[in-house]
Amino acid sequence: MNIDIDIIEKIMFSVVFFLYGIVIGSFLNVLILRTPIKESITFKRSHCMSCGHTLAWYDLFPLFSYLFLGGKCRYCKEHISWQYPLVEGLNGILYVILFLVHGISIETILYCLCTSALISLSVIDARTREIPIGFNIFILLLGLIRLLTDLSHWSQYVIGFFAVSGFLLLIGIITSFFYEGGAMGGGDMKLMAAAGLLLGWKLNIVAFLIGCILGSVIHLTIMAIKKADRTLSFGPYLSAGIYIAMIWGEQLVSWYLSMWAFESLH
Repeated sequence: MNIDIDIIEKIMFSVVFFLYGIVIGSFLNVLILRTPIKESITFKRSHCMSCGHTLAWYDLFPLFSYLFLGGKCRYCKEHISWQYPLVEGLNGILYVILFLVHGISIETILYCLCTSALISLSVIDARTREIPIGFNIFILLLGLIRLLTDLSHWSQYVIGFFAVSGFLLLIGIITSFFYEGGAMGGGDMKLMAAAGLLLGWKLNIVAFLIGCILGSVIHLTIMAIKKADRTLSFGPYLSAGIYIAMIWGEQLVSWYLSMWAFESLH
């Protein structure tokens, strides 16, 4: 039985991307737990958050250690948070999707690294309602690399830097006259500025619109079910919008332009 070599290659590369994804996902858990409490991510070894015991190398295999240990610490038997396997597995799966959509390219690598930053800042923002500046700087650096590797289209990235972030800044200034702090957080503005430099202005607008739709629908649902307050951590929804734009942004832009052209003819 003949098997298409392209299918075999895709499977092999998908496995590689997934493995890299879960390994990086393991590091993301360190960032998520230590960044808000200002704990060192380089000089302090991984340890159990319940008993403080330093973890051995065989306790640190992404996903597999959690499954092998039955979701419990080897030393104190306390349950390990579901966040660990979820972040690792999600990062791996999202890496594979990006590879399947964009293939092996600089764009794929930059998008994968951005995805990891988005996962981390989303969890932190959901918990603390604050996006650490380090994640936005990291995405900005990815955007600069993207700009330098596609200089013939430099204007779309530079415009992308200001397109959504400038709009959010304007909203923040206007609403600050009505109540303290305004309607938009500084972290959200910086996130969309950095993402705009990476995605370009068209995809960044798509990302913002998707984030607004998701934020409205999901948060209103949460408010109705859990009686939550109106305060919204916007970072996770913007992050979801950015990732979706990485995957389907071009198709959505093309669809919109084709619909506009169709309407103009009628």
